[in-house]
Amino acid sequence: MATVASIRRQVQLCIGKAGLPVGSLVYVRQGRRENSAFAYDEGWLVSPARFNVSADLQLLAGHQSHKAASPHDSVFHGAIADTAPDAWGRRVIARDHAKRRKDDPRLPALTELDYLLAVDDFSRVGALRLRDPDGTLHRTPMLGRRSTPPLVELERVFLASRAVERGDETAEDLRYLQGKGTSLGGMRPKCTLVDEDGRLAIGKFPSVGDARSVTRGEVLALKLAALAGIDSAPARVVTLGEVPVAVIHRFDRDEADGRIPYQSAASLLQASREEDRSYTEIADAIRAYGHAPTQDVRQLWRRLVFNLLITNVDDHLQNHGFLHVMYGQWRLAPAFDINPFPDKERESKTWLSEQDGPITDVGMLLARASYFGLDEAQALAVLAEVHAAVTNWRQVALSAEVGLRQAELDDFAPAFEHEQMAAAAALLGH
Repeated sequence: MATVASIRRQVQLCIGKAGLPVGSLVYVRQGRRENSAFAYDEGWLVSPARFNVSADLQLLAGHQSHKAASPHDSVFHGAIADTAPDAWGRRVIARDHAKRRKDDPRLPALTELDYLLAVDDFSRVGALRLRDPDGTLHRTPMLGRRSTPPLVELERVFLASRAVERGDETAEDLRYLQGKGTSLGGMRPKCTLVDEDGRLAIGKFPSVGDARSVTRGEVLALKLAALAGIDSAPARVVTLGEVPVAVIHRFDRDEADGRIPYQSAASLLQASREEDRSYTEIADAIRAYGHAPTQDVRQLWRRLVFNLLITNVDDHLQNHGFLHVMYGQWRLAPAFDINPFPDKERESKTWLSEQDGPITDVGMLLARASYFGLDEAQALAVLAEVHAAVTNWRQVALSAEVGLRQAELDDFAPAFEHEQMAAAAALLGH
């Protein structure tokens, strides 16, 4: 009987701009079975800067193993998996590999570690960085070259992305897109870029199948979120000729290009993608790990009201994040990846609580407000602020910053003008 080839690779995990050593990651593949193990370095465990980088790890010596809970889950611990490419990034990597395999059939199949290591070090989400035992950081460009494009190269990235979507990309297109993907997002074409002010940002492109201006819609949602008192990622529209690109600032870097540790809500809850999880569980996690728990659970409730009123129903746990502050304490990250879905049922992907199920109306949110640290008067005050911001959606949509045309507003209207907006107005006595 033929023996099944096994793969065992080790990479070092380090953190922050200085690249402080944190531990070692071991990846093992035996046939189709994959798993990983992580061990903290002794130096990290005694360092005054130490903290647990991922909720599914213990701050202890020794190897801690991990395998995917389901076919849709990662083979890596949560915060490490959070830095892997999203569905769009994986598509580019897989396409490039398939093209190269045609020229060289001996190329081995891609592993999950290959995907993890294919992200540029410069733009990897959060503060975790991966390097070989010889000290080489993964996907670091040669001296004098950079792989994260400046804003002026956006059109080149867009054209290559469009070619991938149509399936007629060249090997050069794929080479150009390699490593430019991001973990913060899903299937839609996007790239990491350096904005005019030198800050790291994400560029999101229209998709070939879009029936409405999704990129302007996302910038509209983020502008309205800010007006509704939500800490949200700064966003604007940049046009390439007639093509609107959403440029959204990354919040996991500070003013000095320092890297801020990041975990998704899925990692914090140690949740499988196949489980239904709830916002009351996120509130519990905020109370357990939070740097400012009262403020953050109230902010979370505000976001739930906002999501309902703008019909943002793509609210899975990967679309909520946390940034490390100090001593293992985390803050709710700015809101990102929020979009109006005018053609979808108003039902959240993440449940309100185990008892309540998905969020479908304002009444159920008010009934649970006390769990999020708000009394009735405070909850109604938040509802009033969010409702006022969303009521103003047409003016914001037509503003120069968003740039929707009058004729396009009807495409979005069902997301903002519906019975739950009317129910909120009635509760507020409007």
